[in-house]
Amino acid sequence: MQPPAEHVHWLFGTGFVILSLCLLAEAIVGVDVWRKRAWRAYLWPGTLFFMGVMLWPVMTFFTNSTIHMLAHGAWADVLMFAGATELALVRGKLVSPWWRLATVLAFVVSGSAFLVHEQNTWFFQRSSFLHHLMGWTLLGVAIVPFARCLRPRSVLFGSAYALTFVAIAVILFCDRDLASVFGHLSPLAGSPHR
Repeated sequence: MQPPAEHVHWLFGTGFVILSLCLLAEAIVGVDVWRKRAWRAYLWPGTLFFMGVMLWPVMTFFTNSTIHMLAHGAWADVLMFAGATELALVRGKLVSPWWRLATVLAFVVSGSAFLVHEQNTWFFQRSSFLHHLMGWTLLGVAIVPFARCLRPRSVLFGSAYALTFVAIAVILFCDRDLASVFGHLSPLAGSPHR
């Protein structure tokens, strides 16, 4: 028996909350203080990589069309690539701050995949609205990790980066499969679950 898709979205929302807490703590106390404990430097890149790995079972077991499978596969690839790049930067295997552009790529690919993978209109149902909202949000805030490449120690950009993951988590936590959006539910969507 498969759990509802909203449960999977909520699990990934929890992952994004963990990412945002790590990044916010790092932005507030500073990189030097945050990395006084060596394991903390690996916490958020490792979580990002793990989330990419966990998208593979989602792609395999929770997809109902080819476009969904391709979208989830693209998310898995870019999250793993961004997480691996950040892990290599922390480890010292990569030194150029321009490698952080992998996160910009992850935002752009993920935003595009959200938009392509939702075939219904904005007001079809809540999950359709949230997929469109997530896609445009990711495309719009891709400038934040780019700015972080330019000024990696900026508290402002670091905090904005962390709050970006908070926004993503909030959107994921709002997901319900069959629910109305702003009081509107398409008759083609079916009857609401609750």
